[in-house]
Amino acid sequence: MKKIWRMAVLAAPIAGSVVLAVGVLCYLAGARVNTSKSIPVGLYWTSGRPVERGAYVVLCPPQVGVVAEALRRGYLSAGFCPGGYGFMMKKVAALKDDVVDIGNAGVAVNGTLLPLSAPLRQDAAGRPMPRYQATHFVIGNSEALLMSDVSSTSFDGRYIGPVNRAQIEAVIVPVLVRHDERPPHATPAPHH
Repeated sequence: MKKIWRMAVLAAPIAGSVVLAVGVLCYLAGARVNTSKSIPVGLYWTSGRPVERGAYVVLCPPQVGVVAEALRRGYLSAGFCPGGYGFMMKKVAALKDDVVDIGNAGVAVNGTLLPLSAPLRQDAAGRPMPRYQATHFVIGNSEALLMSDVSSTSFDGRYIGPVNRAQIEAVIVPVLVRHDERPPHATPAPHH
């Protein structure tokens, strides 16, 4: 029994190192895993596809006060992006020349209200949520409005507003994702 235990103790670090190496190689090759509810949970692959409406993207959040506060409050994770932010994954809701309205009812693009886009008034701790309220503004050539289409609590364009397209690392393509068939429900705290 001692011999088996000794072999297991010796094999564990080796197995862990192999798993870590495979993970790093997959990341370098383009694999991205989404565990938030901002887009369907699952495995995605980076692509060379152009940024278009409806595409899923991975981005480094902009270095602005509202994002820094979101990190402090725990809405976003820390990571390797400038400012110490973790990557975000969102869906492109609006691009150049789209007309956007962000208000209490939610986010409308070209006159159509996006589902699940009403901003929260406060978070789970009772703190007021930031507001990006703007009516009838046109998305510029270098901007994109990024939203969730699967969560009413995502920390996205309803709080940040449009981001510079330079923040977008890549368009990501779903490989193996979970599509919830249950109706979406609100959870108390926003997530990235």
